[in-house]
Amino acid sequence: MRKPRKDKAGIMLAAPMGLWVTLFFAVPLLIIVTYSFLKKGLYGGVEWEPSFDAYRQVLDPDFIAVTLRTLWTSILATLTCLALALPTAYAIARSRHQTLFLFLTIIPFWTSSLIRIYAWINLLSTEGLVNNILLALGIIKEPLHLIYNLFAVILVLVYMYLPFAILPLFTAFDRFDFTLVDAARDLGSSKLGALVRIMLPSVRSGITTALVFTAIPVFGAYTVPLLVGGMGSTMVGNIIVDQVQKTRNWPLASAFSVILTLVSLIGVLTVLRGGRKDKKSKEVRT
Repeated sequence: MRKPRKDKAGIMLAAPMGLWVTLFFAVPLLIIVTYSFLKKGLYGGVEWEPSFDAYRQVLDPDFIAVTLRTLWTSILATLTCLALALPTAYAIARSRHQTLFLFLTIIPFWTSSLIRIYAWINLLSTEGLVNNILLALGIIKEPLHLIYNLFAVILVLVYMYLPFAILPLFTAFDRFDFTLVDAARDLGSSKLGALVRIMLPSVRSGITTALVFTAIPVFGAYTVPLLVGGMGSTMVGNIIVDQVQKTRNWPLASAFSVILTLVSLIGVLTVLRGGRKDKKSKEVRT
């Protein structure tokens, strides 16, 4: 007789979260998907007439070039974040001052992202701090063009989203039993071999999570390529904003948003699948 009461209590506890997700995630997503299959209005907005014009426009060579550039930029930025985050997370996990280093990792989030981007603009501009130091030291004779190019976009993206890679990797390293590495070395393995063969497979779930948590926001980035990138650094996020604010082509903006959502969904499902595989493998070992 108590089971129905427990079920009812569980439903009541889950109802607020379910209502929140429905109102602020499912409904807006449904609107975006619906708009992507409608015709563009004459003066903006949409006409309630089914159409695949938006998805045909997505296949335009110019938009495909931007999408490929976005994909390439996202891959470079994500792999750079992972390459920097792996040793950083490892060092934090082995340090006696984990709290301090985690605090230093998170503290940039306390500042507005726009302020941090403009700080990089001041650093990288032709009259910025970096060029002034290089000129003063006599290393260069003319200011370097460090901004408004792909290099600046990737550099700032790595800075912005590096903590998203460090934190899940730290969690994975913190759970790892480092005595296994010592045991592998006692059995004749080199330090690098022990790290690659023993440690990295054990933190695979953290690596996958770091990749997804970094790649998804980088793929949809808007402000970074807008402020520090040139004309050749436009990304999909910029197209979406331009189609909404300037061209007022809501169906095309919605179609690109649907594509970004699908990419994000595939990434999340990949993480969940990897987590399940790791869990099953651990159960088999035990």
